[in-house]
Amino acid sequence: RPGSRFESSLELLRRAAARKPAFGGRVKTAMMLGLGETDDQVEAVLARLVDAGIDVLALGQYLRPSPEQMAVERFVEPAEFERWRRRGLELGLAHVEAGPLVRSSYHAQDHLPGVK
Repeated sequence: RPGSRFESSLELLRRAAARKPAFGGRVKTAMMLGLGETDDQVEAVLARLVDAGIDVLALGQYLRPSPEQMAVERFVEPAEFERWRRRGLELGLAHVEAGPLVRSSYHAQDHLPGVK
């Protein structure tokens, strides 16, 4: 979101993950691909999310909401989303939803306790 910084967002997620025992939930976040990121950058973010205690990741395609926003750098193939889904699981995420149309609340009711 505008004005946000990765480090402050990660710290907020880390604090939420530290409180999971108090509320018995999972911590979920989302990331968009197609903005010019490299494989090394995606790999590094996945590792840092796992390290922060994140449980669930929604990984989708960035789609330009209006001409005033950043342009799509590239459209990610479904096979690449699948590769990142598998990699996230290998690193220790409990669940990864990944695909071109996946958004932050995609299938949340299926993967977050108490959400229907």
